[in-house]
Amino acid sequence: MDLFLLYISFISFITLVIYVIDKRRAIKNKYRIKEKTLLALSFFGGSIGGLIALYVFRHKNKHWYFVFVNVFSFIIHMILAYYIYIKFGFVLV
Repeated sequence: MDLFLLYISFISFITLVIYVIDKRRAIKNKYRIKEKTLLALSFFGGSIGGLIALYVFRHKNKHWYFVFVNVFSFIIHMILAYYIYIKFGFVLV
């Protein structure tokens, strides 16, 4: 469980940073990060960072597929966390 939480925390932080970088590039009309990259980061563990970026930094929140992927991924990640908790227990290091 600790490894899973560490992974989710790390990838969520990276996802948040990448979304914020893309938001700043959008404001400055510079080269943008591909939407596929942003969605992949959210799907593969960064949904919490993606949701924070969507609603705190208001980046990509008007695109329904960003909202869908981040919410769907968050639900999947919470189900996985629950399964890991039930299967292996929660152990603090």
